[in-house]
Parts: sequence; C-alpha cells; structure tokens
Amino acid sequence: MRVLLVEDEDRIAADVATALTAAGFTVEREADGEEAWFRGDTEEFDAVVLDLGLPGMDGLAVLKRWRDAGRRFPVLVLTARGRWAERVEGIDAGADDYLPKPFQMEELIARLRALIRRAAGQASSILVNGTVRLDTRRMEVTVNGVPVNLSPQEYRLLSYLMHHAGRVVSQLELTEHLYAQDFERESNAIEVMVGRVRRKLGVDLIETRRGFGYMVAEAAP
Repeated sequence: MRVLLVEDEDRIAADVATALTAAGFTVEREADGEEAWFRGDTEEFDAVVLDLGLPGMDGLAVLKRWRDAGRRFPVLVLTARGRWAERVEGIDAGADDYLPKPFQMEELIARLRALIRRAAGQASSILVNGTVRLDTRRMEVTVNGVPVNLSPQEYRLLSYLMHHAGRVVSQLELTEHLYAQDFERESNAIEVMVGRVRRKLGVDLIETRRGFGYMVAEAAP
C-alpha cells in the first residue's frame, strides 16, 4: 500500500516512515504543503498522513483543495493542534480520521490500516478469499491454514490485489503502489513477482488479464 507522508519535522517524519515501512507500507514523503498538494493531485496513493502545520501551504488548505478536486483517498490528519474546534475543522475539510501529537506509533498504524480497509470496502483486518487468508495486522498469509513465506514485496503485492478484489489492476498501478519513486527495478519486475507469489500460494488465486493486468476474483460472501 502506497502512503504519502506529509510532515515537515524531520525527526517525526523519519520515525513515522520507518514504522510504516516496517508495517508493510511503501512511503513517499513531502515536507512542503505546495509539493504535497501537487503530488496528491497528480499521483495515486492508498492513503495520506497529513500534518496541518506545513510551510508553503497549510495542511487544511491542501486537504480542501484535494477534496474540491475530487481526490478521495483516505486522509489521516496528524497534528499538534489539540483544540476540539480545530479537530472539527479538519474533519469538515474532508479528513477521515484525526490523531493529535504526541501519539503511539501502533495507534497510527492501526488507524491507517482501518482507513485503507474501509476505503476498499473491507470491514475486517483479515482478508479471506477461498483458502487464502491474509492477516493485515500480523502481515501473515496462510493457505488452508498453512503459513506461506512471502517476502515483504510479495506480501504487499498480494495484499494490494486482495484489497481490490474484483477489479483488474494494471502493472503500472502495481508498480506505483509497491515501489518508491527512486527505487530501481527491472521492467518485468511485477510479472516475475506475480509468478513467485502464485508458486508459493499453490492455488489459482491471481488471474492474468492479457493486456490489462491482474485480478483476484471477488471473494464469495
């Protein structure tokens, strides 16, 4: 899952980025409001962690411009502003959740996962499709109850496809959501990774739609 972290305090940004990366997210960071607005307006993210006190453009203004432009990714507002009126202002501007500083990293990660699940129409932290079970909290995958040893990138790929079950996901979309912008990869990296995941799962879960991308069929109710 690709997350845009908008935070101008280097220490906080570094700590949050490290924790999110360890939790299985691909993190892109911006410290300036104008730059953050542009990236959120022109690129695809699964969620945004947004500080309000930013140089260039205030976080609330950034959020309002995104929402006015129809950008609907979930936004977790992260700020030192503690007054309830400012929290209400953030929610009214289009924030999906609000976490005041100081905060526990575990709570930030849990809230972010919940926002992404809700955006994908998933109520539970555990995704089940046939015999495949993916636990987003533990970052564990099992097939018929047997653990499957996936690399971090393989887990992210499977998680993204299962979060978007029933929809064809292009190779370009997977690349954007699995790799940081400055990460060098082979042109066939996604195709190779899909092949590895299929072999490790040992079940027919990921479909190839020639010329379009990959899809996990929508799970039966």
